Amino acid sequence: MSTLVEQLVNTEAHRSIFETAVRRNPLPVCAAFGSSDQPQPVGFSDTSRVLSTKDSEGVRAQFPQTVAASQNVVLTSAGASSSTRVQGKRVAVLFSGGPAAGGHNVVCGLKRVLGTGNTLFGVKAGPKGLLKGSLFEITDADADFIINTGGFDFLGSDRTKIKSAEQFAQVRETCIKHNLDAIVVVGGDDSNTNAAVLAESLFTGVKADGSGVQVIGVPKTIDGDLQVGDLLAISFGFDTATRIYSEMVGNILQDTSSSLKYWHFVKLMGRSASHVALEVALQTKPAIALISEEIAVNRESLASIIDRVAKVIVERSHKGMNYGVLLAPEGLIEFIPEMNAMIAELNDALAHHTAEFAALADEAKPAFVGSKLSADNAALLASLPHYIVNMLLADRDSHGNLQVSLIPTEQLLIDMAKKRVKELDPNVPFAAHNHFLGYEGRCGAPTLFDAAYTYNLGLTAGSLILDGRTGYMATVTGLTSGGTPQAIPLAGLLNIERRHGKDEFVIEKALVRMDSPAMRFFASRRDEWAASDLFSSPGPRQFWGPTTHQLPISVALNSGADSLMFNIG
Repeated sequence: MSTLVEQLVNTEAHRSIFETAVRRNPLPVCAAFGSSDQPQPVGFSDTSRVLSTKDSEGVRAQFPQTVAASQNVVLTSAGASSSTRVQGKRVAVLFSGGPAAGGHNVVCGLKRVLGTGNTLFGVKAGPKGLLKGSLFEITDADADFIINTGGFDFLGSDRTKIKSAEQFAQVRETCIKHNLDAIVVVGGDDSNTNAAVLAESLFTGVKADGSGVQVIGVPKTIDGDLQVGDLLAISFGFDTATRIYSEMVGNILQDTSSSLKYWHFVKLMGRSASHVALEVALQTKPAIALISEEIAVNRESLASIIDRVAKVIVERSHKGMNYGVLLAPEGLIEFIPEMNAMIAELNDALAHHTAEFAALADEAKPAFVGSKLSADNAALLASLPHYIVNMLLADRDSHGNLQVSLIPTEQLLIDMAKKRVKELDPNVPFAAHNHFLGYEGRCGAPTLFDAAYTYNLGLTAGSLILDGRTGYMATVTGLTSGGTPQAIPLAGLLNIERRHGKDEFVIEKALVRMDSPAMRFFASRRDEWAASDLFSSPGPRQFWGPTTHQLPISVALNSGADSLMFNIG
């Protein structure tokens, strides 16, 4: 019998009681793969579905080899594959962009479906590691240890974009050095765009015999903004992140109705889309939830938003409820029309006066930038609190974007709402706290849905490689009816956008649609949630229990499901 101290030491290094147990949690797999422990690869056949965008002809001109090979036709699994006889494949897998729960299971699915006759390499530190050739062989023991665990720590990740001729040459060197046959890129819309470019670049002429290197993408992002209609209901990591956030918001909602005196303004991750905020709202039913896309469609001003928020606060107070919760996406500020216009002009001014701006003392920078803006935008900038102005003038990220996650939008909403509440009714008490729920949701242990989804995505990606395919993104459809492995041609998703003064190919982000079933349901209920305490506390993620098989509510609504429970296998 070991001592308690020995037992505690044995829980170190990812061996907690929970982590040890969850590694043994069985995973459902699509029937096409057979069993979970010894999955068999599937073959693929063409469907009648061809993907296109407004820029398909321009894409065809720039991606002639991959488009000619795929004809932008969606693939579907076609039973057990003759690829079971394929041996000697050397495959590298990398994570790209921010972490999302379930990434490790993609690796495990790849390892299991490739089998003992092929070799899987992990790329350390994402695309940057691919450029440096930082690869190591992944063993069965590695897969057994990381399965069902959260984070990207097994491989690491980064946000390097591979786009220069020098970088493509480095990738080719890595492929030649390690004699690679295929690369799997696990990432979001930008990373899968990069996968499409790599697939074209590596299509032929990499190896001595003139052959190329296959490239397969896997859809990852907690923001949920990588969706392709019924072909890709959601990216992985979204369910885990929103469940974590929903538990915390549910706890806060329970606290507000207990202490009876505070409003909590909660900012949630989601720069370019409000899927996270919408899902958490559907899970918890707060008094107020702001949806960025709706604000943009309605061309709602900042003053109008504040007025709407303040009126709910006052109306609840008149009913004796001086408390509540407001949810807002982190990218909200860029969706407000006048703010968006001001930020665009601000970015242009900073780009054209970089040296002058950098030489100024911090206290002189707002006035200097204001002098370069139009009168309306200068007045708007001057009206904002100093803590907002400081962040608007802060350094841009590596892609030249405003770092919206660092902007305390939730505090701005509190300060402006407080002022407007006093104008509407000086007798209404208003005390508020602000929160930002972001990094807390990215690396938690995956929900059963994300764990099963990613494992099956890994099985699908590995099967595509063994089937000789390139330039596709793995997907699993029919999430409530057993699951079907399919493949989306990446070139069929590409659009041309003008960025930094030149045309670039991009996979467009999927925004919250005003006519989606999830948005329509939210819109039909939010007034009731504002008027009364109808909130729910969904509780923690369950790995065993009644909510274990629950789908994201927005996914269930948007896919026309009959219940909240997923069914794979």
